[in-house]
Amino acid sequence: MAKIKSSISYFSKSEKVLWISSILLIFILFAVFDRENYMTLAASVIGATSLIFNAKGNPIGQVLMVVFSIFYGIISYSFSYYGEMITCLGMTAPMSIFALVSWLRNPYNGKRSEVKVNSIKMGEVIFMLFLTAVITFVFYFILKFFHSANLLLSTLSITTSFLAVYLTFRRSAFFALAYAANDIVLIVLWILAALSDISYHSVIICFLTFLVNDTYGFINWLRMQKRQQRCC
Repeated sequence: MAKIKSSISYFSKSEKVLWISSILLIFILFAVFDRENYMTLAASVIGATSLIFNAKGNPIGQVLMVVFSIFYGIISYSFSYYGEMITCLGMTAPMSIFALVSWLRNPYNGKRSEVKVNSIKMGEVIFMLFLTAVITFVFYFILKFFHSANLLLSTLSITTSFLAVYLTFRRSAFFALAYAANDIVLIVLWILAALSDISYHSVIICFLTFLVNDTYGFINWLRMQKRQQRCC
């Protein structure tokens, strides 16, 4: 009983409201627009749950992100969004595993439920941006070769996704901001997909909830960083 109470109290009231609201919205929109693609439903629920754990700096979020990436990669393949498929299966999933190891190796004050927030220096920022530019350039031609739908937006998604996974691995608070930028790109991508298949409206709602959760995650990581710096 004590463990159950501890698990419940782990999240603040606002975090519980955010998670419950996200899940309810996902289920409601699935019932309205889809009712068939249960993989999309499962991916949305897993993704929203991973984000609330990520917002707390909890490694469980990275485990769930690996599962979400596999599901989302399959969904992306169904609409010829090869960029999204390659990003999730070839970049987000592997980098989430690396991030999981990094987060477990860098707990805050020995607590495995909270990672120690890291600040990257300007030299690394320049290296990160250079690496991002190279990856974006290369993937543009890869996606073009595979005739990926909405090529420019798909390429932009590669850019924001790489920034997000890199910053996640490096335990920077700005990873959530990069994911929020990626959410906006994905919302536009799936709006275009929904023009030909109404069932993809549920995917749009999925990333709208992700945008809200990632925005909260960025705010909470800044709080965590200030608190950890005060304590140290």
